[in-house]
Amino acid sequence: MGFDQLSGKITASSFKEVLLPQLGSKRKEVIVGPQYGVDNSIIDIGNNIGMAVSSDPLSLIPNIGPKASAWLSVHLLANDIATSGFAPKYGQFVLNLPAETSLSIFEEYWRYVHLFCKQIGVAITGGHTCRMGGKDTVISGGGTMFTTAPLNEIISSHGAEPGDVIIVTKETALNSSSILAMSFPETIKNNLGNVVFQKACDNFYETSSLKEALLAAEYLEKKTELKAMHDVTEGGVLGAIYEMACASETGFLVYNNSLPTGEAQMQIMDLFEIDHRFCIGAGAMIMAVKKGKENDLIEFLAKHNIKSTAVGEMTSKNKGFRLVENGIEKDFQFDGVDPYWKAYFNAVKNNLK
Repeated sequence: MGFDQLSGKITASSFKEVLLPQLGSKRKEVIVGPQYGVDNSIIDIGNNIGMAVSSDPLSLIPNIGPKASAWLSVHLLANDIATSGFAPKYGQFVLNLPAETSLSIFEEYWRYVHLFCKQIGVAITGGHTCRMGGKDTVISGGGTMFTTAPLNEIISSHGAEPGDVIIVTKETALNSSSILAMSFPETIKNNLGNVVFQKACDNFYETSSLKEALLAAEYLEKKTELKAMHDVTEGGVLGAIYEMACASETGFLVYNNSLPTGEAQMQIMDLFEIDHRFCIGAGAMIMAVKKGKENDLIEFLAKHNIKSTAVGEMTSKNKGFRLVENGIEKDFQFDGVDPYWKAYFNAVKNNLK
């Protein structure tokens, strides 16, 4: 089929070979178009106003229920827009629901989509809704969010520069560990105990990175001090840093021991034999910050109860991608494959509860 893996996003090579050469008509007002590692498109709509646009899949995961699925659907979209330095304003939702979805499940799911959008100031402006047979997936369609802002203030994940300090908010594997715990509660409780299970469930509602993105954009000067942001999704924290570097045409040097971790996430990842650094980590945000401003930002975010950690810096492109593990600096390689998907579907196949 020409894909590089069975589940998850296509890899950088497929993106560049299949999608990028075929982007329809060129229009001069498209300031930032499709690019590997870039969360938003940016369109000049006149009078120095830009529109940032981003799309993502919508989730409807039976094992975690309609409310949690709606949270993911809304906030994963919002996280992408947040990397612009501005909050989302408008949303479109296309729902291709499995045929067996009951009206009561749909009503509950949509009620929470409405509620979560309302909480963050997003107006739902349209979309499409249907039910489809033959669907065996936790993806229920796709959504798009939009925002408008002064064009010269909108930042992008392709704006990092050599010398910028790389900051990671919160911790690795927040999203993936939470979904695994909520999907297979008996497995987690029996193997790791109730405390780990409850902490992972609590972490689920930490998977929005909108707050820290807006705080950082308020505290630092956009583009000169806060150079770029990229939310952590498939590929985890290290995958997100790699994507930002690719988009910005830089290298990086990251210290593995500096990556922020949580005990519950680590135990769950170990149980499912997943590398926490490379699995879906929504809730964490990668920020490229002008050197000398990193400690100020870390302290500012801490005052708002948001943990953030400096983990390395962007380097010149010719220095490549480098990771320091156990004091040894070595080349970093990433194949684009997120181990979460295989672990999740294997657990379903093996009837884990």
